[in-house]
Amino acid sequence: MLDLNFIRKNNDYVIQKYKERGIITSLEELLVLDAERRKCIIEADNLKHIRNEVSKEIGLMQKERKLPQEKIAYMKEVANSIKELDSSLSDLEKKIDALLLMLPNIPHSSVPVGKDAAENKEIRCWGTAPSLNFKPKTHIELGTSLRIFDFERGAKIAQTRFTVLKGAGALLERALINFMLNIHTREHNYIEILPPFLVNRNSLLGTGQLPKFEVDLFRIEDPLLYLIPTAEVPVTNIFNNEILAIDQLPIYLVAYSPCFRREAGTYGAETRGLIRQHQFNKVELVKVVMPEKSYEELELLTQNAEKILQELNLHYRTVALCTGDLGFSSSKTYDIEVWCPGQNAFVEISSCSNFEDFQARRANIKYKPGPKTKPEYVHTLNGSGLAIGRTAVAIIENYQQENGSITIPEALQPYMGGMARIEPNPRLF
Repeated sequence: MLDLNFIRKNNDYVIQKYKERGIITSLEELLVLDAERRKCIIEADNLKHIRNEVSKEIGLMQKERKLPQEKIAYMKEVANSIKELDSSLSDLEKKIDALLLMLPNIPHSSVPVGKDAAENKEIRCWGTAPSLNFKPKTHIELGTSLRIFDFERGAKIAQTRFTVLKGAGALLERALINFMLNIHTREHNYIEILPPFLVNRNSLLGTGQLPKFEVDLFRIEDPLLYLIPTAEVPVTNIFNNEILAIDQLPIYLVAYSPCFRREAGTYGAETRGLIRQHQFNKVELVKVVMPEKSYEELELLTQNAEKILQELNLHYRTVALCTGDLGFSSSKTYDIEVWCPGQNAFVEISSCSNFEDFQARRANIKYKPGPKTKPEYVHTLNGSGLAIGRTAVAIIENYQQENGSITIPEALQPYMGGMARIEPNPRLF
């Protein structure tokens, strides 16, 4: 959520930054409501001052055994006016909050200006694509042939875009989760969290999924709870409505979770295989930091996510998203894209973002810079470290052999019980 005072003082700047995002909007309605709100506050404060002064006068008159009937009647009128103003103020604040909750974050000055993903800027590229002397197959072909993915039975149990993983396919998923958690906790100093996988509405408001993206969420009605679209939601909201001490910062957290997304806005997108599922696993990195350190922390977080791909020797590139491709809550985002030979394309495997104080304002997360200072909003960051299914896709397609088997990256073999290759298993159905 943007600071209303900032919008009021920098209206033209905010509109220009939204134009860079490709959003043409007017903030006039918001500013008119804000002016009415401030007028109500002034009038109510004046009346409350009058109420206090007259109350003192009434008290003195009563001590002198006088009956100040006129003043008491006047006080009733003042009290009714204050009540009406407070009610109007409450209505105005609800309308203002509703408008503020729908406004996206402002891009950081370092974000490249552009219309869409075609104008994202490559920052760096690591490794080289595997040299295959045969036509590479997709993970769909390979996984189906090895019987480690079962798309048909997943659809039978639930619906399309749910998958049953079997044998070495399930083991690969589990191995990647443990591999990533170990690197982030042991080498990058993150604290592991296992959060709830259902959250309330307030948590989704805090991280920016609601109210704008409700159509993409799965939910249950009684009680009203939502399946998490990412561990970012419960992990960030651990600190909802809290004031942290400065010596607690920075906070580094890592969490494995399943993620659930309706993907309602992906009409026409590639939905086969494991690339875009309704349910998928992910290891998520979350940081809560002091504002002056947040962009330094973004670079470190992105490098932490890249480290996983380096350990697995997977070719990737890191791109800075342009203004037109930036997510709703983000001020700046790096996407990490891994090379997938079967797709003949780079595929997004992590998105690392600095939200500055956008989420902190919505979730009311603050810290005290010093013992005699007022609390200030923290900055929050998060990134996939990594998406498990897409990492499995990258391994399967990059390490495929001409006979259809899959070599396991050396760093992952201990997590696979020493398995060095995925080959046909006659026990799989």
